Amino acid sequence: MYASLATLTTSTNLGLKTGALGAYFQQGGSTAGMLGLIAPLALMFGIFYFLLIRPQQQRQKKWAAVLETLKAGDKVVTSGGVRGVIIAVKEDCFHLRVPPDNLRLEIVKTAVVSAVTDEEKK
Repeated sequence: MYASLATLTTSTNLGLKTGALGAYFQQGGSTAGMLGLIAPLALMFGIFYFLLIRPQQQRQKKWAAVLETLKAGDKVVTSGGVRGVIIAVKEDCFHLRVPPDNLRLEIVKTAVVSAVTDEEKK
């Protein structure tokens, strides 16, 4: 009975002897060996950052700059497929003139998915 109680106490001592990491250190692993476990994870994070996250952030910044430079007279297409010409710019929305009846619509800036500015027309 005493032997089983002693085993129970040592096996749960601060959780160091449970789990994969506890078993690693219990077998005599060093911190240099631990670097071998962490290095691949850091390398994978670096690859994901430079191949996925960073390019997406750059595209978002570029598109935000395009939205800020839109002015009256630029043609846009919304996410709903509505094509029109900007006739007024507000803080967070545009007013569009939509042919054929020159219908006036107010859309939020985030609904614009493509734009043709005056510089691109020339």
